[in-house]
Amino acid sequence: MSFCSFFGGEVFKDHFKTGIYVCSKCDHQLFSSRSKFEHSSPWPAFTETIHDNSVSKHEERPGAYKVRCGKCGNGLGHEFVNDGPSRGLSRF
Repeated sequence: MSFCSFFGGEVFKDHFKTGIYVCSKCDHQLFSSRSKFEHSSPWPAFTETIHDNSVSKHEERPGAYKVRCGKCGNGLGHEFVNDGPSRGLSRF
């Protein structure tokens, strides 16, 4: 689920229709629209995944994780610790 291209702009940031976000390469279920929140970054942001294995995370530096599809490894963006709506939730 590659949300943004540097040249084309972000497609799903302001998209809030009900549904499930899936990986653009393998259709693995990633996030529910219920967990999506508005954020100042140019990328869509979610508070939780659909399944425990929806994504995999690799720490790139303290407080910043590279997030990939849990099935095929497609790059999805980053998670930042304590960045999100109340309770210190994260952004993907």
